[in-house]
Amino acid sequence: METLMTEVEPCHWQLHITTTQPVEFIDLSEPVQALVTGAGRQTGLINIQSLHTTAAIVLNEAEPLLLDDFADLLERAAPCGAPYRHDDLGLRTVNVAPGERVNGHAHCRALLLAASACLNVIDGRLQLGRWQRVFLVELDGPRVRDLSILLIGTGRP
Repeated sequence: METLMTEVEPCHWQLHITTTQPVEFIDLSEPVQALVTGAGRQTGLINIQSLHTTAAIVLNEAEPLLLDDFADLLERAAPCGAPYRHDDLGLRTVNVAPGERVNGHAHCRALLLAASACLNVIDGRLQLGRWQRVFLVELDGPRVRDLSILLIGTGRP
């Protein structure tokens, strides 16, 4: 996995992540904490938003077997090989791009997850529960994914 963080303007960053798997759970907790630390915010809110319709942001536990269970759950909910009207380019006439991917399953999976997460920052630290981690969930990889991160708070600007 390759990542690149760029500051767009004060309080706004973009994180570019190159994913490597069709379905992947990428732990963002450390890079997001590093951003908070580097920005010097002591108290505030950080919002992490996927800029894609086939990727999500979730909070959960980073336990490998549980992550496999999540991937299995997504496969059962929206199987990769099932027929989706979105994938029928003879039927679909809206938002069709050259080289369109067959990814109706990924869009359906994304509907079950959140596109963003807003977290509290207290004493310069993300407020995560004991087992909580922040994940980018890749649903249609491998790809380059862009996240928009907004940090609002008090402390060194």
